[in-house]
Amino acid sequence: MFVPLHSGRVGTQQGNNVLRMSSGIQIKTKTAAPKSKTCSTESQPKPSDKLNPKTIDPFRAYSQPPSAFAATYARGGIPCRLVHGSVKHKLQWECPPGTLLFDPLLLTLAEGLRETKHPYTFVSKEGFKELLLVEGAAEKAIPLLPRLVPVLKAALAHVDDEVFGRGLDALVQLSAVVGPSLNDHLKFLLTNLLKRLMDKKYREKVTDALQKLEHHGGKATVAIIKSKIPTYCSIYS
Repeated sequence: MFVPLHSGRVGTQQGNNVLRMSSGIQIKTKTAAPKSKTCSTESQPKPSDKLNPKTIDPFRAYSQPPSAFAATYARGGIPCRLVHGSVKHKLQWECPPGTLLFDPLLLTLAEGLRETKHPYTFVSKEGFKELLLVEGAAEKAIPLLPRLVPVLKAALAHVDDEVFGRGLDALVQLSAVVGPSLNDHLKFLLTNLLKRLMDKKYREKVTDALQKLEHHGGKATVAIIKSKIPTYCSIYS
């Protein structure tokens, strides 16, 4: 039924979406649906976007799971903690290092040499060093050499220069403790040392490390080193 609208002032009644005409007739008006406060579809990627390289943001931050060493350190699997000093840092052991089992602690600390973040870099390097200084370290470390050498090799092969440096220092420290027992495993490490020896930046440091390996391993070490690095000059020559 058509209802004529009379001219006159139009009044609004808020809250009920109603127009009240001067004639007394009420007409309901339609209102726009409220906009959702949720994110638009533009911020919600479609499942197919994962397959489209154009939708991948190369600068998007991805959360990486912690490394095995970091996870072990976080749950207290390494019985020492870093103590920050005003001049230098140090480790505080929960119990004397001499009372600790080298298996698997020494292996775990060697794994940590490949870390690149603080405090893991310091804890692994200093922990490895201090554990090898305890009385009877040789008897504890020698049985672990078949498993320890591949871990050190991974550090020596690392692309990060600081990781390589920590691995090299650890190798020299280990040789000072186990002596000639390292000779049977040394050939597996020389290829990585040769690559760095060809770099002028590391030539002096690698040469010094080789000389220390020879000193700790005895004259038999010379033939082993020369088998991979023919240009090596013995400290006894």
